Amino acid sequence: MPGSVIQINRAPVLTLWASVVAERLGFEPDEALSLGKAMAGLTAQSKGRRLGVYKRRYTKDGHPAPKHGLGEEFWVELCGRTVPAQETDDGVRAVVKDQPVDPEKTTAYLKQKFGDDLARVRKAMEKLACAHDLDELSEIAFALYEKFRPAIPPGRRGWGAKGDLDLAQIRRMAR
Repeated sequence: MPGSVIQINRAPVLTLWASVVAERLGFEPDEALSLGKAMAGLTAQSKGRRLGVYKRRYTKDGHPAPKHGLGEEFWVELCGRTVPAQETDDGVRAVVKDQPVDPEKTTAYLKQKFGDDLARVRKAMEKLACAHDLDELSEIAFALYEKFRPAIPPGRRGWGAKGDLDLAQIRRMAR
């Protein structure tokens, strides 16, 4: 299929995929966007620490900083990661640095990164998510992403680099 390959960074791909998975698991669309953005950010932060792009935070006594006190009321398991979350007047929202993640900003981010391809990428991902029952999807969501994510050079050289996202591959995986 012509035009089935999109040049894009991994972060928006993971954000969209995690949002699609969260919605399939029963979260409302805005909740899913908030959780997806935070999940992708946490994943990027972990990789950045491994590559030395980000430094791990430590307490004054030299221990790794705790992963609580982020403004969370509870944690949501999404694509193999735990995402800090809270209940707001607008529903569940992931929290980053004590602030709820705004789904409108996530939508704007995805539109900017995917451009005119957003709807068809989302549709392919939705088909893939619907090809699995909920328990299975919850278990394998990140492994599925690892199979279709854009290939980029390893290490620091690949940090922020674009790669090919093949929609035909995602569609094949949904069969």
